[in-house]
Amino acid sequence: MPSLSDRIRLLRGSVFAVSLSLAVAGAFGTNAFALSELQQIPGQPPQQQQSEQPASDQPPAEAEPEAEQSEPLQLPMPDPLIRRDATTTDTAEPPEEKQATQPETPVEVIYDIEKVPEPVRRMRELIVEAAASGDIERLRPLLGKGPTQTQVSVVDGDSDPVTTLRGLSGDSEGIEILAILLDVLATGFVRVDAGTPNETYVWPYFVEKSLDTLSPPEKVELLRIVTAGDFADMQEFGGYNFYRAGISPDGQWKFFVAGD
Repeated sequence: MPSLSDRIRLLRGSVFAVSLSLAVAGAFGTNAFALSELQQIPGQPPQQQQSEQPASDQPPAEAEPEAEQSEPLQLPMPDPLIRRDATTTDTAEPPEEKQATQPETPVEVIYDIEKVPEPVRRMRELIVEAAASGDIERLRPLLGKGPTQTQVSVVDGDSDPVTTLRGLSGDSEGIEILAILLDVLATGFVRVDAGTPNETYVWPYFVEKSLDTLSPPEKVELLRIVTAGDFADMQEFGGYNFYRAGISPDGQWKFFVAGD
């Protein structure tokens, strides 16, 4: 009969053998399970076997084509606050201002008295001679009578023209008005209402020319007739408003007046 110590050794050996068997069986069992997944299982169709493969081993599915993107929705633009069509008047600039900005029609200024009809040249020469004499009465035969009487005032009246001119002068003899008449007839002149019954040769040409367009020499010519203060007042008024003289093509002295 074995002793107690021999039985303990046999018991320890049995426990070690069982533990070793379990460890070996666990190791090989795990590997067998892993290998069974890679090997084909007998009696099972290949397609079914492949479907049981892990998802990580399956080839990636082809990406479905993206749906064709539709164009973004186009919203209409809001109507403008100010419509500019054929039925709407442009209110940005009144018609009067547009006309004011249009270029001025060039004024033909005449200095050569030989370019006018002979009756005009003759009447102008007679007026200059009478005014230069210093005797205002020498203007009387040139002023006419009745319907052909020269207009010497913007106010219609039957007063004697010589008396009227003398009253307009700064002196009692009418010398100042004679000097003004000479200065006016010494400037350039213009032809107005050409080809009509009212055709007239008018001195000075400033009557028809915008004062804002005067050149420096023209301003000098104007200031031989008026003062700088008068010129400033005319610019504010909007045009020349001092004395002017007019002679018709047939030699009639039509007017010698001041004002508009």
